[in-house]
Amino acid sequence: MFTARNKGRLALGAVVVGAALALSGCASGDPLDSGSSNPGDGSSDTIVIGSQAYYSNEIIAEIYAQALENAGYTVERNFNIGQRDAYIPAIENGSIDLFPEYTGNLLQFYAPDTTATTPDDVYAELKDALPDGLTVLDQSPATDQDSYNVTKSFADQYGLTSIADLASVDVPVVLGGAPELEQRPYGPSGLKDLYGVTVQFQATGDTTVEDLVAGTINLADVYSADPRIQTDDLVTLDDPEGLFLASNVVPLVNVDIADEIADVINAVSAKLTPEGLVDLNVQSTVDQKSPSDLAKAWLTEQGLI
Repeated sequence: MFTARNKGRLALGAVVVGAALALSGCASGDPLDSGSSNPGDGSSDTIVIGSQAYYSNEIIAEIYAQALENAGYTVERNFNIGQRDAYIPAIENGSIDLFPEYTGNLLQFYAPDTTATTPDDVYAELKDALPDGLTVLDQSPATDQDSYNVTKSFADQYGLTSIADLASVDVPVVLGGAPELEQRPYGPSGLKDLYGVTVQFQATGDTTVEDLVAGTINLADVYSADPRIQTDDLVTLDDPEGLFLASNVVPLVNVDIADEIADVINAVSAKLTPEGLVDLNVQSTVDQKSPSDLAKAWLTEQGLI
């Protein structure tokens, strides 16, 4: 399979991972969380997979885990670790081997001054920005990032598929979002500069989607993997000019095992679409299905197990 690696599991990584194990045991209720090995794979080594303390990220991590187990690898799950400041040290010291990440946000972590925004530019720069010992496999079409959304009825009425199409709308475009959106480069000024779209701004905060559906606003900043895009029948507008920082789902992996697992994990990434990730999140938040059940059903449906 691949050679055993003894990276000296640094103390900080051990603390982080130990805490994550305690959390993951009660968070997913998944009997596979014990990291039991598949019989007959002939390897005493284990691929340690982590996840953020975020249901969508845990679902993706569980998909990676089950895909690898199906391919004969031994997997250990260290899920629900927290945010980057908590888990990045464990990835960098080798305590965690594989982690579902997001291209734009991860690039900003390592290169805060980046000006890349489009998916391909962000991905290319990310590969160069990562420290020695880490790399990324293929990025997925699926994203979890800021996006501009309208209701389906508004999109149908004005033939909207792209942010650029808003320039032809003959009623005032009222943008809603968090208060800080008004000053963000992808807010009103960015819409004007990059797409020639003039908008009024209304701070809506936590009620942004509700205000959009109610018609108080007609354009909303919503994260692209938000389950309400499906449940409230919203339309996400394409961003061909790269107004938003692209944050595609991407596997962050230790270089020691990257080549070994690339075929398995890249096949997963190729199948994970924006709509598919939203649907998984709906099944998690609305239908209350477990990450384990969701991963198994999705991998089966995609013909990957």
